[in-house]
Amino acid sequence: MKAFPLCLLLTVMVAAPTTLTTAAETPPAAPAAVVSVAEATSTKLAPMRWVPGSVVSRDDARIAGVAAGRVIDIAEVGSVVKKGERLAKLDDVSLRLRLEQARATAGRAKAQRDLAQTQMSRLAKLAPGNAVAQTQLDEARATLEGASQELARTDAERRGIEHDIAETEIRAPFSGVVSERFVQRGEFLQTGAAVAHLVDTGRLEARVQAPLALAPQVKAGQEIQVRLHGAIQPVTVRAVVPVGDERSRQFELRVSLPEDFALVGTAVEVALPEGASAAALTVPRDALVLREAHTYVMRVKADNTAEQVEVRAGAARDTLVEVTGELSVGDKVVVRGAERLSPGQAVRVVEG
Repeated sequence: MKAFPLCLLLTVMVAAPTTLTTAAETPPAAPAAVVSVAEATSTKLAPMRWVPGSVVSRDDARIAGVAAGRVIDIAEVGSVVKKGERLAKLDDVSLRLRLEQARATAGRAKAQRDLAQTQMSRLAKLAPGNAVAQTQLDEARATLEGASQELARTDAERRGIEHDIAETEIRAPFSGVVSERFVQRGEFLQTGAAVAHLVDTGRLEARVQAPLALAPQVKAGQEIQVRLHGAIQPVTVRAVVPVGDERSRQFELRVSLPEDFALVGTAVEVALPEGASAAALTVPRDALVLREAHTYVMRVKADNTAEQVEVRAGAARDTLVEVTGELSVGDKVVVRGAERLSPGQAVRVVEG
């Protein structure tokens, strides 16, 4: 039997366990991260300027009374009223007494008209036989005409008083909320005096004062963006007032807002184009990863690994944002899961 040198045998005995330990400590490869991607595209965008505005109601009025009288009832502040519902009620006792008198007068005038009609008919039957003089017939005809006119006058007076009684109930011309009232129960309301402030909180819009230099770029029906508390959403320009203020050098536009967008009086900002549109490289807003010192996107390479690309964000439209950096049209960028990725990490792309 051939003998091995003692030093070689010791070397083999020590080295074998070391090799086994190293193999056991090698960590398994990390699983591929599941991400959603979108392509960088070329989109026509215009440089935008954010200008301030305020949320207003399209129906906002100080409701006035037509009749005069003592206020016996009025809606409380904060009351929600529908169109046609009562806001305030005035005392109508004196008007109802006048109405009774007018109805009696109208009834008497009708009786006189009916009598004159009967006499006219009787004389008209006798006229062909020359049984009555022509003057009698003319007098009867004049009496009938006078009675008819008197009946019309008294009837108009009656309807006028009925109208005045109806006006003692001041009704809402549109649905809304009572935000303020200007008279209290027991006070005397003069004709034309304001009763309450009514605001329709369902039909909202933004009133925006913008520099005149932006007017050529803004048209009614154009889609723009509004920002409230950092959240951005698309809206539509309802109207552009084609008159500028010579002192402030600004013009006004109205922007339609969704129902319950914000309280009336809330400050908002809208993005208005400053110039003509130009082609720009854009990515979905969700692709941007914002950090204190920089902004980047995660691009998926051909070998399905992630690559961090520094970018600078620019103008935005809807869900797209203009970016500048080492990106090209058609590059796939991560729109879901980018915050968890590291450069070089393997990814698995899924739809949605």
